[in-house]
Amino acid sequence: MTTRLRTAHTADLTPAELDAVRALLTDAFDGDFGEEDWDHALGGMHALVDDEAGLAAHGSVVMRRVRHRGRWLRVGYVEAVAVRPDVRRTGLGGRVMDGLERIVDRAYDAGMLSASDDGARLYEARGWQLWGGRVCALGPEGVVHLPEEEDSTYVRPALGGPLDPAHELLFDWRDGDVL
Repeated sequence: MTTRLRTAHTADLTPAELDAVRALLTDAFDGDFGEEDWDHALGGMHALVDDEAGLAAHGSVVMRRVRHRGRWLRVGYVEAVAVRPDVRRTGLGGRVMDGLERIVDRAYDAGMLSASDDGARLYEARGWQLWGGRVCALGPEGVVHLPEEEDSTYVRPALGGPLDPAHELLFDWRDGDVL
C-alpha cells in the first residue's frame, strides 16, 4: 500500500477534501461526530494520509488557550484523529501523529488532547502523558471544574517545558464538548 502524508491549513483544503474528511470522521466515529465536533476540528492544520482508495487517515491541530501556573499558554490541541476502518492498525494513525506532533513541537507551548480508550494507547506509545492534575474551563459563569475529563486529557510539553500537575489546566470555553 502506497500512502502519502501531507499537511495543510483548513483554508487550503478544497470543499471536496473537507467533505472527504467529514465522511471519514462520521464513519470512524460510528456516526457520533456532530456539528460541534466538526467545528472544533477546523481552523488549524490538518494531517492527511491518502492511499489508492482516497483519504485513509486524518487529524488536525487547532490553537487553544490554556492557563497553567498563572500563564496563558498557546496550546496545539489535537482533534479529529481517525483512520478508515479497512486500514486500521497499519501505522496510519502514527503517520498522522507524526505530522501533528511536528507542528505542536515547533509552534506551541504544549500539545494537549482528549483521548478515547482506544486512542489512548496510540498517544501513550508516542510519549503523550495522561494529565495527573485538575482540569477546568473558563465558562460563561466563571471557572468550571471538569472531573470527567481528568482521566482522558493528555499533554505533550513542547516549547514551554514541563507542566506541573499540582496546578490546574484552565481551558478556554467552547460550545459542545469543552475538551
